[in-house]
Amino acid sequence: MAAPSIVLTGLGLITGAGDDVEKNWSSIVAGASGIRTNRLFDTGELLTDWAGMVTSPQAPELDRCYSLAATAIREALRTSGLDLAAVDRGRVAVVVGSSLGAMPTLEDVHRDLVHGRGLDVRRAAASQLPCVGDYIAAEFDLRGPRVVLSNACAASAVALGYAAELLWKGDADYVVCGGVDPLASLSAYGFSALGALDPEPCSPMSASTGLTLGEGAGFMVVESADRAAERGAHALAELSGYGLSCDGYHQTAPDPSGKGACAAMAQALATAGLGPEEVDYLNLHGTGTPANDASEPKALKLLFGPSIPPASSTKSMLGHTLGAAGAVEAVVSTLAIDRGTLPPTVNTRGADSPFGLDIVPGVGRAADADVVLSNSFAFGGNNASVVLNRPGRPSPSPRRTAPVRGVVVTGASGLAGAAASTAELAAALAEGRPCFDGVEYVEGIGEVPVGRVDVTAATGKLNPSRARRMDPLSRLATAAVADLYARHGTPSRAEAEATGIVFATGYGPVTSVLRFHEGVLRQGITGANPSLFANTVVNAAAGHVAMLHRYRGYTATIANGGTSSILALQLAARVIARGAAERIMVVVADEFPEQALATQARLPGYARSARVAPGGRTGMVLSEGAAAILLESEEAAAARSADVLARVAGFGAAGEPAGIGRIGRDGGAWARALRAAMAEAGASPEGIGTVVSAASGYGLVDLAQARALELAGLADSPVVAPKAHLGETYGSAGALGLVAALSGAAPHGRLLLSSFAYGGSYAAAVFDTVS
Repeated sequence: MAAPSIVLTGLGLITGAGDDVEKNWSSIVAGASGIRTNRLFDTGELLTDWAGMVTSPQAPELDRCYSLAATAIREALRTSGLDLAAVDRGRVAVVVGSSLGAMPTLEDVHRDLVHGRGLDVRRAAASQLPCVGDYIAAEFDLRGPRVVLSNACAASAVALGYAAELLWKGDADYVVCGGVDPLASLSAYGFSALGALDPEPCSPMSASTGLTLGEGAGFMVVESADRAAERGAHALAELSGYGLSCDGYHQTAPDPSGKGACAAMAQALATAGLGPEEVDYLNLHGTGTPANDASEPKALKLLFGPSIPPASSTKSMLGHTLGAAGAVEAVVSTLAIDRGTLPPTVNTRGADSPFGLDIVPGVGRAADADVVLSNSFAFGGNNASVVLNRPGRPSPSPRRTAPVRGVVVTGASGLAGAAASTAELAAALAEGRPCFDGVEYVEGIGEVPVGRVDVTAATGKLNPSRARRMDPLSRLATAAVADLYARHGTPSRAEAEATGIVFATGYGPVTSVLRFHEGVLRQGITGANPSLFANTVVNAAAGHVAMLHRYRGYTATIANGGTSSILALQLAARVIARGAAERIMVVVADEFPEQALATQARLPGYARSARVAPGGRTGMVLSEGAAAILLESEEAAAARSADVLARVAGFGAAGEPAGIGRIGRDGGAWARALRAAMAEAGASPEGIGTVVSAASGYGLVDLAQARALELAGLADSPVVAPKAHLGETYGSAGALGLVAALSGAAPHGRLLLSSFAYGGSYAAAVFDTVS
């Protein structure tokens, strides 16, 4: 069955150039810059005070991130003509890309903590990255699948790809998709410490003397072309393809050869069934840094040869909006198609592009743009390209958007708390002993149990110079992959370079963010450590693993709390199934430094002893953990005679507007995720051999899941509860549940993995294990 064509029917945009689509477009076409003096925080120590700052008032009761997102989403919904009251809200997904999330609030909370004014646990918990999606779902009452992507500056371009996967597979009817990032002192000090900021407004692809930070949000309503036609919606553009790749080259600099960026563009066009010769306009990543502006033209020449289409950088007017950039530029690219005008590059300082590109200087140019390719690149060597075209335009070659092959698990490993390897984890499960045997003091509470991974020991064989560049989260991820290869064999160089990586985490590189910010708070710019800053992006761990193992394939990073594992496995499986990758390493990790433990231990439901009984209202215990799961196509696994551990059978995801930090007690949304996974797998409740439970000892969660299992017809199914021994690992919990089952915690047969995330999102997966 062919996958549906998908179209954009609604747009919303807020940037320094305007607070809606029309104001932005008028400014862009006229070449009027939205870059101005930054008045949001003190810039006296920074290389510049220029920024693409939004000037319209934002809701004072909200973090700036949430306010910007809400503004753009309201406009996108309004212009789409979609009446949410008339559709099944359970089929409306939320997919958002962000690098910073509610960073202004998190900075305030951390500033108070560093300066001895105490820890505001509620505000700390409500400013974590996954909360962006939770806020949107609650504000607009959206109840479908929900995911936050965080590939740094490529985040919302990756989000568009995720939205496409959902619609191609039929996991949702509509997707509210986009990206948002606010201006924040953390990123401003970080880029200043790297020497990457231009003292003047940036000059991409001409002077190329640095970037200018910006802020904003771009959102779209995306749906199938048939559904749009049925409701009489105007299709503005078709999202026909996307491509992702990793350089595996450097943590902050792109591969100077441009090969990785070229691979992403080529994959995007191949997915769309188009060739380079059919591209009419390129919306460049175009940051203005010397490294980007030298490597991106090389990538274009590799793909297009001497005939490179007109190519401009709208960052010259909007600034670099970080994780929002891909979505902001997709909105601009859609307008280029719909309005017949190519956006310009401004502030060329009177110079032609030294790279020989037609950068549409000065003002917009009237031209038909039937096919647009938009690029977004990021720290960690992450490359993302999106293809948008005029609705109804035929593709000369078949599109690669429908599933064509099966997907299998050929490797699995995990570590949690005191269990620093899969063997130790399996032994702890077999003996029924907890892996969270540590105790730490939390001010105002006393001693509480916690599971700590000795990351130094876990990565003891790593080259010391490489290890020093890694943060704890990256070391956890590295240890999981190393253990997988020790158990299942190391790939050849050719196999490694064809491997992709989907990294997932509940909450990201907490240690790096807090250490970098503390340095700034205590010492200003002299305390802004550029090495630490490189690890503050959520996808840094994926970059380290890719460099270590020479991965050059597909890459994405998910930060969605407790559902992160299963959503990452789902994405990887969808990509492999439609032939866009042969194998993808799914790596999941979460670290919990003392500040994270202090926050969690002050919230309801934390255990006061190391005895955890899921369903027994004992409370849960926080535990660090990581897992690696290698997924391959059946053909790729057979070609290298790999042992198959399990077969991918189905996935399901759902959400509810519970609000940040909350979940519903009735289990209704959770049950929808369970039923969706079984439906895709063609399984009845009676056909499920074992439910791998998300129960952790916290009464609210355990009660909600018990009700969900009952509603899904699974109340009498055999259940295993790994968190009784592994603790609550959040991001890695679902993957560790699969590792536990494959390590003997469940009999062979059909497994149903259950997971939840605070904020009201749920995900489930069905695997058929192989004896």
